[in-house]
Formats: sequence, structure tokens, C-alpha cells
Amino acid sequence: MKIVLIACASKKLGEKAKARNIYTSTLFKLNLKYAQSLNPDKIFVISAKHGMLDLNEEIEPYNETLNKMKIENRKLWAEKVLEQLKKISDIEKDEIIFLAGKKYREFLIPHIKNYKVPLMGLGIGKQLKFLKENIPF
Repeated sequence: MKIVLIACASKKLGEKAKARNIYTSTLFKLNLKYAQSLNPDKIFVISAKHGMLDLNEEIEPYNETLNKMKIENRKLWAEKVLEQLKKISDIEKDEIIFLAGKKYREFLIPHIKNYKVPLMGLGIGKQLKFLKENIPF
């Protein structure tokens, strides 16, 4: 099974919406299009507040990010996400593709055997360029 995990974004709609629609940043939208182009079995948002979100799950807007969270809290968050991931996936065998920054993957990757990080090491501008060049339109 192939699963793509996309990091949440700070830019959001001002009202309750599906996870696929609530995040309005260009980076999130391009990550979602790129994820879909990979033909995965499942795509999830990894949210600082909610952990792993199904794209069709409705949520209220929120203002939380792992980027400002203490390391202990990021570790607890990662444990929650791993538990959610284990319910729908075999983290020993399934391919997990991260479209997420370092703080969103740092405590997940050590537990996952088969993973990819296509945007690793790229700044936001280079991520946007990569995504635009690699999304079939």
C-alpha cells in the first residue's frame, strides 16, 4: 500500500470545512495535487492539532503548528500519529511518502521502514518549483 502524508498549513478558511479544502496555501494545494498524481492508496493530512486527518474529515479552523511546539509535545504528537497510522497501515511494509517539513516527520520516520521525502532539503520556493514541474496537468 502507498500512503501520502501532507503537512497541514497555517493559511485556512475561516469556517468548518473538509481537510482537503480548509488549508488554502499554495504549497498545500500543490502538495495535494502532487500526492494525487502519485496514485496512492490513501492520502492524509498530518495536522498539528488533530494528528492524521482523512481528506474528507470536517474540521474547524485552528491555529497550531509543530514548528513552535516543544520537543516533548512533538514526540507525543508523533506517537499519536503513529498509532493512527498503524490502524490503517503496515509501517513495516507500506510505502509512506512525506510531503511535510522536518518537524512533522522527525519522530515518525525512525518507526517507518519504507518512506520517501521527495521535497527534503528544499526551501519553500524550490518546493513550489518542484511541485509545479512534477504535477501532470
